[in-house]
Amino acid sequence: MNDFPAIPLLELRPYDRIRELYLLQEPMLLAAIRRGDRGEARRIINHVLVHIYSAGEERSDLLKGLLLELVVMISRAAVEAGAAQSEVLGLNFRFLTELAGIQDDEELAAWLRKTLEHVFSTIERQEDFTPPLLITRALAFMRENLHREITRDETARHAGISPSHFSRLIKERTGRSFTELLRQCRVDLACDLLRGSEMPLTQIAASCGFCDQSYFTRVFQEVKGVTPRVFRHGPNGNGTHEPSR
Repeated sequence: MNDFPAIPLLELRPYDRIRELYLLQEPMLLAAIRRGDRGEARRIINHVLVHIYSAGEERSDLLKGLLLELVVMISRAAVEAGAAQSEVLGLNFRFLTELAGIQDDEELAAWLRKTLEHVFSTIERQEDFTPPLLITRALAFMRENLHREITRDETARHAGISPSHFSRLIKERTGRSFTELLRQCRVDLACDLLRGSEMPLTQIAASCGFCDQSYFTRVFQEVKGVTPRVFRHGPNGNGTHEPSR
């Protein structure tokens, strides 16, 4: 894990540099929250607090504003990771009220850490909630890359969550493993190409990420119950297997 670079503070405007620190650490903090990594999120928050303390007597209400910006960022990541939006908004209102009354360093540190822990607890309570943005992002990545070999870990990284968390989510919501879901996506694309194009089967197999036509045919038949060739023509010659209406 890389160490954070030292960021010197400007003598007259320390909050400018602290805000730069927020922007620098934001992607890592958001990723840690999305994958449920409390330890890494705490480490980043503690690093931010160290730089706030280093501002010394120049601290002001502007710094509280920057902390509020940080909490909004954390809350956005929490909603993406599965927290109920209404509950997060309620927490934000309460935290804003508390922040207005904070006067010293110890209170400030305790407030920020408590906020982070509350956000993680909110995420963990939503066990049956599917984070739509993360799942949608993962599925979009899979569908855009069906022509090549892709892995669960690569897909999870693209979605911003840990591989194990990703596997649990898709199993809970679809009843399938990553491998099974990827195979279904490949077959779905093949169905679209069989219906809507005259591409030869070998080209369709390659476009959908199958290593060869024979493997494509075997997998397609396992999923759809018919071969790609039969599916393309159908009993009515229209690429479907439903009776004519």
